[in-house]
Amino acid sequence: MDKFDAQIVSILKNNARESVSDIARQVNLSRSAVTARIQKLEQENIILGYHADIALANPKDLIKAYLALKFDMSRSTHYCEAYAEMIYQIDGVKWCHAISGETDMMLYVEVETMTRLNEIRDELQRIPELRHLMTHTVLTEFFNTMQNVK
Repeated sequence: MDKFDAQIVSILKNNARESVSDIARQVNLSRSAVTARIQKLEQENIILGYHADIALANPKDLIKAYLALKFDMSRSTHYCEAYAEMIYQIDGVKWCHAISGETDMMLYVEVETMTRLNEIRDELQRIPELRHLMTHTVLTEFFNTMQNVK
């Protein structure tokens, strides 16, 4: 990879939709030379693909809540394990933990509307062994050190 390839890759990283003509002008090469270089970079697996970053919603606008679940443990002590897979399938639930204390399971939810939050609550309340569900809506997030963790 020479300096021209590096420039082309840099331009495409910033804007994968940049036209070949514009790239050619920026790196001072012909359009056919840039096209050939891009094809070579793709064949050598230096350029692996072109992506669109889609913003589904502004994270600051999402409704965030913690849901505390308490199960009737008189018949079994394994409800957390039994329902974790089902809860994993619910769109909007970001994490699910079995915890100690009065609450058996804690969920963290991020949704776009209160209607969706209520749909999640309704779905959870159909669990026969669920004895109590409490919702704690996040009012202010002061910091989150786990944001943008990949």
